[in-house]
Amino acid sequence: MPTQRIIACGGGLFDQSAAPLREFILGRARQANPRVCFLPTATGDHPEAIARFYRVAAQHECRPSDLPLFHREVADLAAFLAKQDVVWVAGGNTANALAIWRVHGVDRVLREAWEQGAVMTGASAGMNCWFEASVTDSFSMNELAALNDGLGWLAGSACPHYDAEEMRRPTYRELVANGFPSGVAADDGVGLVYEGKNLVEAVSARPDGRAFRVSAEAEAAIEVRVL
Repeated sequence: MPTQRIIACGGGLFDQSAAPLREFILGRARQANPRVCFLPTATGDHPEAIARFYRVAAQHECRPSDLPLFHREVADLAAFLAKQDVVWVAGGNTANALAIWRVHGVDRVLREAWEQGAVMTGASAGMNCWFEASVTDSFSMNELAALNDGLGWLAGSACPHYDAEEMRRPTYRELVANGFPSGVAADDGVGLVYEGKNLVEAVSARPDGRAFRVSAEAEAAIEVRVL
């Protein structure tokens, strides 16, 4: 059976400092020189986000492509995604990305690709989407809120940007204390590595990157391996 991997990153995956984390992700693919598809839906398929992906991909040994849905050109999504070794979900508006994926059936074909061994990854919205719930600014850029409508491949909730945005940590802690699903949080530059539905390790491109399990009772540090 193929190994089903999700590497959910707290943020900063485009940054130059995140190169070791990107190399780690590519190294988990099922073949060398992997096919990497950028899914920019959460940015509204913004051209600069797509261009930035190609600039970053050029620094690594991989075969990049992108899959826009606002001006969709790929008719057979299942066949296209089945060829990919890594699917990189862009940061941006988590709620909008989920809604658009569902309209196009991308949620279903993404799961098929994952079950066949493609690595799923991304930061921010690209972390949030895999979980049942998450903390997001999808509904207002000025206020964080709970989102209870994730893909649900991974149990519980997620909170990216744990160190990078001042209100992420207190908002998540308060939500969980008031009944929001327990879950995991990650600093920028940190990746949470899941095999199947199990968290097997946390890795960081930064020497000080952190990750946590967060419940109503406590915030417990997850051991992080520096890359």
